[in-house]
Amino acid sequence: MSDQAKLETGGKTYEFPKLSGTCGPDVVDIRKLYAQTGQFTYDPGFTSTASCESGLTFIDGEEGVLLHRGYPIGQLAEHSSFMEVAYLLLNKELPDQSELDEFIYTITRHTMVHDQLRQFYQGFRRDAHPMAIMCGVVGALSAFYHDSTDISDPEQRKIASHRLIAKMPTIAAMAYKYAVGQPFLQPQNDLSYTGNFLRMTFGVPAEEYEVIPAVEKAMDRIFILHADHEQNASTSTVRLAGSSGANPFACTAAGIACLWGPAHGGANEAALNMLHEIGTPDKIPHYIERAKDKNDPFRLMGFGHRVYKNYDPRATVMQKTVREVFDALDVKDPVFETALQLEEIALNDDYFKEKKLFPNVDFYSGIILSAIGFPTTMFTALFALARTVGWVAQWNEMISDPGQKIGRPRQLYTGPTQRDYVSIDKR
Repeated sequence: MSDQAKLETGGKTYEFPKLSGTCGPDVVDIRKLYAQTGQFTYDPGFTSTASCESGLTFIDGEEGVLLHRGYPIGQLAEHSSFMEVAYLLLNKELPDQSELDEFIYTITRHTMVHDQLRQFYQGFRRDAHPMAIMCGVVGALSAFYHDSTDISDPEQRKIASHRLIAKMPTIAAMAYKYAVGQPFLQPQNDLSYTGNFLRMTFGVPAEEYEVIPAVEKAMDRIFILHADHEQNASTSTVRLAGSSGANPFACTAAGIACLWGPAHGGANEAALNMLHEIGTPDKIPHYIERAKDKNDPFRLMGFGHRVYKNYDPRATVMQKTVREVFDALDVKDPVFETALQLEEIALNDDYFKEKKLFPNVDFYSGIILSAIGFPTTMFTALFALARTVGWVAQWNEMISDPGQKIGRPRQLYTGPTQRDYVSIDKR
């Protein structure tokens, strides 16, 4: 705790403590603001409000920094695995080999879902959006796993966390299979977390599925890059739902519902659609001029970020990964060349540099997922699969916080003042 912050209002001066974290700006502790002044703060979108104390993820948008438990995202994506990052987020430290082996063993043996869940899928139309299916199925998990819904029991919280992380790839793959009319594939325990997901998604019973190492590595990186991202909308939703004491399956379903919003989880699909609209590199200058025109509705998707005012550190990893996937699959797609040239032009254009419109992770991830074979409707479902690790870690941290309270934002009321009811015959 450092010095005090002073607030003058109503002819009086009040002091509030300033708190310092290990990284980032200091915060003013206003928990007693209403009690002392009778006033609230007004902060739409909570962009200047710290809603919790967390030791999971740190972002410095100005410098383009993303840390998980202190480790830079670039190092984790380059040298680690998604299972190792999941362990880190859940347990605060990177595992040694025996700890990682045990964690992978546990997750692998939780990947199967209750057989009756198959019937849930048959209740949806074949053209249902995968996120609609995942909202329903994940929410229903609490009806099947009663032995891990007591949030006051640390052991049950741990089991529920492992179940969610393990079953999400199976649930997502089943959503894809249901949409294309192919039979569900059971998990295969000798495959990695990511390799297993690829097989359950693209494999068929008629033949053995071969996991391509470059594709497996690319998917693992995408999962790492989307594992957690501080107090974003869906994570805040999970925490808010959890603050009421809701079970973790319900909280995760709430997070999926929030992520489904196009302003949150649909950005990579929008970026890919934009690249298809541009089509070929020779048309880039025309679309650049359109993007600069305030009266033109066209916008460059996949550029800029609400948090990052510098180059998105995740985009650097993705650019390299795109090349590896395209080489491994021998993809000849003008969209790839268009993306690279668009990036180069935008990074050297004064207009984009002044506005700090740098490529973000969504600019590349959509291209990679499309090359692997995922339809755009699955993009957000894959985001939810990866982000489940972050949601679970954030939920566990919140439940373990002795200062945790049920979320209850305030408001600036601008409706009518009190008035008397008038009977309908006199209106």
